[in-house]
Amino acid sequence: MLKIKKDEQTNTTEKVKYQVLNWKSYNKALVNRGDITLYFSVEVVDAWYSIPKGEKGAPVKYSDLCIETLMMFKTVFKLPYRQTQGFTRSLFCIMGLELEVPDYTLIQKRGTKLDVTPYSAPCGGIVIAVDSTGLKVYGEGEWKVRKHGYSKRRTWRKLHLGVDPATGFIHCHSLTLNDVDDGSELGGLLEQVGNEMEDVCLDGAYDHEECWDMLIEKGINPVIPPRKNGVEWYVERPGDNDDYPRNKALRRIWEVGRKKWKEESGYHRRSLSETAMFRYKTIFGNKLYSRTFENQKVENDIKIKALNIMTALGMPISIPIIVA
Repeated sequence: MLKIKKDEQTNTTEKVKYQVLNWKSYNKALVNRGDITLYFSVEVVDAWYSIPKGEKGAPVKYSDLCIETLMMFKTVFKLPYRQTQGFTRSLFCIMGLELEVPDYTLIQKRGTKLDVTPYSAPCGGIVIAVDSTGLKVYGEGEWKVRKHGYSKRRTWRKLHLGVDPATGFIHCHSLTLNDVDDGSELGGLLEQVGNEMEDVCLDGAYDHEECWDMLIEKGINPVIPPRKNGVEWYVERPGDNDDYPRNKALRRIWEVGRKKWKEESGYHRRSLSETAMFRYKTIFGNKLYSRTFENQKVENDIKIKALNIMTALGMPISIPIIVA
């Protein structure tokens, strides 16, 4: 048998290259992501201290908005708690603000119980692409795993995201243990979306009767590829449920093939949820610094809100380059 060297192998399917049409405005948006006024506005200064509510016990001195802003500093600029306190103190000194900065221990205690207000979502009907990815909590680095294997202490969390492919805005999210089934989180994700949903694009992991029925009852078009060995579903006998969306999709796949069906149904929009995950890990890393699960949820809420703020500044508009 003739063996072909690696440098002699050719890839028959070349990767499509894209051209960004709005590079000037997108480049400005990338610069503005580091603008400190984006995360520290006049409204924050006015609401820095908490207003007493007449409740029992000692009133808190700093507002939840104050703690959320400090947690945003910590997350976006990748600062430990002590450096977050020093960073904010120096910022007040430069701005000439006579505001006190909470101690780093207070930031940590209040931050773990923080109810993060979500960033306002764009209005109108949308398409949601849902997928999940893993975030490391603690364990060995990739080099050690490749060299010596991994230990039992290597632990991950699963992040579920619902993204609008047109804008890149994250409308829903949840953080679960790594053994949670993707389909079981779909209902909770959809409840977070305040917009009217037209299509929901999901991968084959959501090919369950509960997921299909849930979307159909909500009046949403499910775009889910049936498994390769899938058969038509029926109520009592084969053929008595021809109008069921999954059966229609399955018959269409048998007619034109899975690849053609994905193009017709717009299933490829789901891949843009993976793009959102890539942006998440590029900006904030693939690791959670909090140790308890409840704290990890708050940390993830802060990261999602910061990412949506960055997305609202501007996203690239690109078209494929056609090679003659």
